[in-house]
Amino acid sequence: MALAPKMKDFPRIRGALKFYQVASIITGVMLLLLCVEMLLKYTPIGVELELGGPRGFLAFVPSGTTVAVNLSTGVLIAHGWFYVVYLFSDFRLWSLMRWPFTRFIVIALGGVIPFLSFFLEARVAREVKTYLASREAEAATPQPVEASN
Repeated sequence: MALAPKMKDFPRIRGALKFYQVASIITGVMLLLLCVEMLLKYTPIGVELELGGPRGFLAFVPSGTTVAVNLSTGVLIAHGWFYVVYLFSDFRLWSLMRWPFTRFIVIALGGVIPFLSFFLEARVAREVKTYLASREAEAATPQPVEASN
């Protein structure tokens, strides 16, 4: 029998869910930007995004020729660091909800498989909110008392 979350942890679960939802959306957007950057750099197009270089404020330059701020590398680094934040939010929600470890792994994949974080965010949020509402309704219902002799 799996352990259920404690009623006293419900406010913390709601906070962890909100943090997970924000982290999931940001990580998903960063992953999509990273995919676009990889396509631009490693296909025959072969360009990178440069900020503040001699070609203007924001320009596509041939790969390996950036002389100013390389935004392509910036996207890569930002996604990597934010994925760590996403994993932390996943771990926090997973541990408070007392889910099996496989659930943690599936949610963690949302940060490395394009578009998956958006689908998981919606599904996980719906499941958690439904679970919390049903448990609170169950707790609010008066339990029958047995008479003893």
